[in-house]
Amino acid sequence: MTIATVTAGNSWINKVPEATLLFWIIKMMSTTVGETGADYLAADLHFGLAGTALVTGLLLAGALLCQLRASRYVPPLYWICVVLISIFGTLVTDMLSDLAGVPLALSTAAFSLAMLATFWAWHAREKTLSIAAIDRPRRELFYWTVILFTFALGTAAGDWVAEGLNLGYANSALLFGGLIGLVALARYGFKLNATACFWIAYVLTRPFGASCGDLLSQPGSSGGLGFGTIATSALFLAVIASLVAYLSFTQKRLTAQRT
Repeated sequence: MTIATVTAGNSWINKVPEATLLFWIIKMMSTTVGETGADYLAADLHFGLAGTALVTGLLLAGALLCQLRASRYVPPLYWICVVLISIFGTLVTDMLSDLAGVPLALSTAAFSLAMLATFWAWHAREKTLSIAAIDRPRRELFYWTVILFTFALGTAAGDWVAEGLNLGYANSALLFGGLIGLVALARYGFKLNATACFWIAYVLTRPFGASCGDLLSQPGSSGGLGFGTIATSALFLAVIASLVAYLSFTQKRLTAQRT
């Protein structure tokens, strides 16, 4: 975790965490919660896709408003936003495919283009895509917009591979896990650009986490292990809460040592 220094001429410090091992563990689990949580709210609680999207959209808007108004990285607030945007991004794709009949391949292509267009606009205005420089309001707005597209894209791509191509949840998890491993090799073995590797891995963790969530929660008849959405969501949320609490404690201790 990074406690960034204050940017010259700006009262903000970096608003997002460093991409450590804990970051990737929480990120992967949040994607799983996004998949199982959306299924639980929409199907088990009978909110429906539109109702669940409305509720989580309002919660997300409130959380993001608090996040944008904060002057520094606050672990609980940041990860609440990630979990909510994971659920909402999942629902955006599900509504397009289930309610509007948009093919998953088309959704994958559309969200890819939207994400790339946001990257282009971000770099054109700010001259950087680094997560170590989310220290201005406009950069943070670009950051969260890209995050939303990564979750929607990851959902579409994951569902397309697991269901549309009949690969299955376990094989999908192995596929996307292997791709994440290749990205890590490219970064640490061949020293490829850190920012590019980060964002590629960020996209891939969405279908990887979703495949793991479906593998754990779906019944055996559908290719899953049958633990259910409630148990899977509760387990991963408990682990996320514990890790975020640890990050908050560590941040406070480091801040106290520096003062």
